[in-house]
Amino acid sequence: MADECSGQSVMDSQSEMQNSAVDRLKKLYPAVNEEKTQLPRAWSTKDKYTYIGLSQNNLRVHYKGHGKTHRDAASVQATHPIPPSCGLYYFEVKIVSKGRDGYMGIGLSAQGVNMNRLPGWDKQSYGYHGDDGHSFCSSGTGQPYGPTFTTGDVIGCGVNLIDNTCFYTKNGHHLGTAFRDLPPNLYPTVGLQTPGEVVDANFGQEPFVFDIEDMMRELRSRTRIEINDYPVPESQGEWQAILNKMVSTYLVHHGYCNTAEAFAHITEQPFNEDIGSIKNRQKILKLVLAGRMGEAIDKTSRLYPGLLENNQNLLFMLKCRQFVEMVNGSDIEICRKKSIGGYSPNSPPLETSVIQSTKCSKAKNPSEQSIEDMNRNNTARNGNNCPVETPLIESEDCEMETDASDELPNGHGDSCTNGKNSSSNTNKYQNGSNSIRSIEDKPEILATCCDNDDEDMDLATSLLDAPDVDVPCRKSTTKQSVERILEFGRELYSMSQRLKTDKNSNHINEKMLEDAFSLLAYSNPWASPVGWQLEPTQRESVCASLNSAILESNNKPRKPPLEVAMAHAQELVRLMSSSGLGSCAFASLVDILDQ
Repeated sequence: MADECSGQSVMDSQSEMQNSAVDRLKKLYPAVNEEKTQLPRAWSTKDKYTYIGLSQNNLRVHYKGHGKTHRDAASVQATHPIPPSCGLYYFEVKIVSKGRDGYMGIGLSAQGVNMNRLPGWDKQSYGYHGDDGHSFCSSGTGQPYGPTFTTGDVIGCGVNLIDNTCFYTKNGHHLGTAFRDLPPNLYPTVGLQTPGEVVDANFGQEPFVFDIEDMMRELRSRTRIEINDYPVPESQGEWQAILNKMVSTYLVHHGYCNTAEAFAHITEQPFNEDIGSIKNRQKILKLVLAGRMGEAIDKTSRLYPGLLENNQNLLFMLKCRQFVEMVNGSDIEICRKKSIGGYSPNSPPLETSVIQSTKCSKAKNPSEQSIEDMNRNNTARNGNNCPVETPLIESEDCEMETDASDELPNGHGDSCTNGKNSSSNTNKYQNGSNSIRSIEDKPEILATCCDNDDEDMDLATSLLDAPDVDVPCRKSTTKQSVERILEFGRELYSMSQRLKTDKNSNHINEKMLEDAFSLLAYSNPWASPVGWQLEPTQRESVCASLNSAILESNNKPRKPPLEVAMAHAQELVRLMSSSGLGSCAFASLVDILDQ
């Protein structure tokens, strides 16, 4: 048993080391896509001479030949060449033992180079040798370069893939440029020649002795300066007007009406957009971001007749999200019609989502943890400990931004600010609260809840005027709640089958349905493997798809020109990488826009 525990401990330790190495390499070379171009991580067991021995996960190299003449030299290459998208690549070699004579070479070589030689002696081979401190560039004749090195020294080799130059370091000190005009696709290489020579490689698995990250920061800064100083067309005014128009259309596209108007005023642009249309989209998008999918679908159908009917795949996606929000406890069903004069005792009760309904009945049992507590404990999926609770009704005149000078969206659809609930976006409504008064006590609240868009503001005002009253929650049994969600699920399944019959379905629809239904397999879906669906950020893609569909139905672009331009720029960076242009590593759009 002790041996088993010890073995498991060693395996866990190795796994942690591997994960740590992966994280370090990703941090060093974020632009490298290892699915297409892998990084060197160890010495190759194939691309080496027979006198080379490998150990310690193929990171230690030792010499096992005779070492009588230079014909006994032996080299080994890394498993993969250096990807151009590294921008600046670096590895270090520690001299564990200089052996008999210390005839060691550290450097680079192309594929197919003779491994029965020290690096630098053959064509497209480059090396820095320890016995004399000379650099060798595709020749058996070296040039004076740096100091000699011996046991205990750490020699680093760096490749600047922007300038195509190579430099070396010794014990953390930069020795200057050794080679220029390097060809692409070079492999890290070491060579040994006399008995007893042993070296260890560090391809980034461990911190380097030399501060390579400081050099990377310098190259990144240089690349940004080159981008900022890139010459623009001579007609500066026309160029600036194009940029202003791109920003303006982006704001309009995403519904930032006040900001768009203010920006147009500041930049002296004409603003001829339909304010009503922007606000209509804004209302719908706010409902989606709040998780109130039923209301969002209903409002879309009323404001844009025929849009969803003619786009069944979009409707199916919205319905799948509604199912998820019902499980999440965020979706509420659309208010039923009622008498204008006030609440009618014969009117159907205001229905809420299944989870919310379950909370009402569960909370009656003090011996069990309430679903509300589970919501609070488990729905904070983004690490900010903010439960996914949203206001029931929001003012239709309240935009996604607070005023014309606010910031652009940060990519999150929840109402959390710095890990806390934003006071400006919350009211007394808490999912499943037990402090609910009878609805008859506040008939004006239900009286304002109807299909009329203009009355949303009245309801919000009523809620604020009655701070001790929460939104009514339908008092139903757990059985009724489960039946409601199952009924909705059956309708969703029938819709998926109909889409298959109409040949409009695809793999994406099937995957969406499978993921949504999988939530019901867990007693605590928030902590389940499919709980990611309940995160507020998952609403954003739904929001974007619906927004694009609405714009397209009004003969407007699905994406604003600014986003299209960014997509083109990202594709150009990818093409730079595939073409071997190392500057792509420091041309990240995210980094440039964040500066």
